[in-house]
Amino acid sequence: MPSRPAASIGTDTLSEPASGPATVEFRGFGWRPVGRRWPAVRDVDLRVEAGERMLLAGPSGAGKSTLLRAAAGVLESAGAGDRTGEVVGDGIAGLVLQNPADAIVADRVGRDVAFGPENLGLDRDEIWTRVREALELVGFPYDVRTPTRTLSGGETQRLALAGALAHRPGLLLLDEPTSMLDDEAAVELRDAALRVVATTGATLVVAGHRIGIWTDHVDRLVVLGADGTLVADGEPAEVLRRHGAELESAGLWLPDLPPPEPVEVPLGQSGFGRTQDDQGRPEGRSNVDTHSAAVTGAPLVSAEALTVRLRRRSLTGWREVEAVSGVDALVPDAATTVVTGRSGAGKSTLLAALGGLVAPTRGEVRAAPVLAAGLDPWPGRWRSAELAGRIGWVPQDPEHGFVTHRVVDEVRLTADRLGRRVDADALLVALGLGRLAEASPYHLSGGEQRRLALVAGLAHRPRLALLDEPTVGQDRHTWAAIAGVVRGLVTSGSAVAIATHDRALATLADHEIVLRRGRIAERR
Repeated sequence: MPSRPAASIGTDTLSEPASGPATVEFRGFGWRPVGRRWPAVRDVDLRVEAGERMLLAGPSGAGKSTLLRAAAGVLESAGAGDRTGEVVGDGIAGLVLQNPADAIVADRVGRDVAFGPENLGLDRDEIWTRVREALELVGFPYDVRTPTRTLSGGETQRLALAGALAHRPGLLLLDEPTSMLDDEAAVELRDAALRVVATTGATLVVAGHRIGIWTDHVDRLVVLGADGTLVADGEPAEVLRRHGAELESAGLWLPDLPPPEPVEVPLGQSGFGRTQDDQGRPEGRSNVDTHSAAVTGAPLVSAEALTVRLRRRSLTGWREVEAVSGVDALVPDAATTVVTGRSGAGKSTLLAALGGLVAPTRGEVRAAPVLAAGLDPWPGRWRSAELAGRIGWVPQDPEHGFVTHRVVDEVRLTADRLGRRVDADALLVALGLGRLAEASPYHLSGGEQRRLALVAGLAHRPRLALLDEPTVGQDRHTWAAIAGVVRGLVTSGSAVAIATHDRALATLADHEIVLRRGRIAERR
């Protein structure tokens, strides 16, 4: 089975997949990545019938992505490992990866979607008919000549699905396909995938933590346990009725279940924030001791008339798009600020500009004197060590920040360079990564990588934490740990700014900035 996404696309005249609806069967299947003591999945016996719609659920790290990669025939693309059992399938498979950026193969949107049809040897007219139909079906907002590097995470997610649909597979495999989308866009993308399989008869397997959006639209719910074994399999309503309490305990986001309370992370002991004396005042010192001057609610970073332009290609040629336009924003000290809005609204760009990682086209970003500590007040002019010592950045794509070959080394790296002590083992346990300390960061699941990026970016207790979609791919337990990290940072005197679609996380914030097409639509 090919590794590039595939599927049947169009509107009212979709054709069946060339190979017909596919089946896939796991027979005693197991997989242990190199460097891991325990298998990602083990002893899996599972058959997916032709034309079936199946939802695959389980806690973070349970092995959902592993099963999808194995079904697509690209298991080793994420790294070597030891396999047991076998996977047998027929037809063409199309895989949309958990990290959609991993599926990008071209520098332009149209060329990227055309990759699959081109490899099928189709003529040019058929290729570009499929490209345009696929992009329209997923609601992609830009022209085919748009550079892929300018897309937001949610836009990249739509592009990856379009690439899958253009190939017209008999087996469509979607790994957390709505994780980076707002609620409205998630429903649109789900409905697009369902229209495809309804018209073509293709087999559908969707993996995810937040199962409520899918349970009424699939035939079957299969649940993996934390140890990578099957724990439930059946009609969704029946699985939820019989195993609801067990699934909630395992961390699944069940329909209509309220979000969990944040859990306490041992910030004082681990080095995230400072411990407090009997009166609640911070104590202890660091190399850059900016916490001691914390003033709750005072602006730590501010943007004035901030505009950031990005270049995109349209039908009439190159044009500059204002990803952020005329924004006035404050990130208050010792508080949490969330930036929300639909996919492509400019959330990530605004967050990066506030951290000095993107230069303004117009306007300015200034750091308060307590954060700058004698440096130029604009963080964009700071050296890397000065920036890292004060600002913790957790990107939307966690792999972009990894520079070591062991999870535990990744946690220690920045803190060691800054001369700050952290208890890496305690932090990994608190974030559900304790048994993975010796593993490679590149062999973790998407949710595990995101938590590692979080702890690696914040272990040295920066005064300002900037988090881009930190809860994507998390189960209830790991979500509660991330929320606990945010709460602990604020309690210790840090400011936290978060770009997110996660309404549960947004409700915990002190302030909310809602963006619409790069402009502030509302403040809450």
